[in-house]
Amino acid sequence: MGVSLTTVAALRAAGHDAIHLRDEGLIRLPDPEIVAKAVAESRIVLTFDLDFGDILAIARSEAPSVIIFRLRNQTPAAVNPRLFRVILDCAATLARGALVIIEDEGFRVRRLPIRP
Repeated sequence: MGVSLTTVAALRAAGHDAIHLRDEGLIRLPDPEIVAKAVAESRIVLTFDLDFGDILAIARSEAPSVIIFRLRNQTPAAVNPRLFRVILDCAATLARGALVIIEDEGFRVRRLPIRP
């Protein structure tokens, strides 16, 4: 949600099976349905929307992994290098289920399910 088509194109160019909800005409899909779609398709959700962390915490689910961007600069030039660093550094954790928050200073990882 809110991730640039340019970022999706960069992921595809790097060999990742990335889709954008806009590509499928689903730009207005409610957040819980995005989560269900990601689980069904074994995808990672990329978003600027903090609500996804709450959805995972409430559901106590083990999937999908979600990467949330909390960056001052939200352009692909700022997002993409950080995203690719997280993919490289956290591939195994993302495959098992994680919430990753990418911030200007770095990133934080919480394994799923999130427990209070």
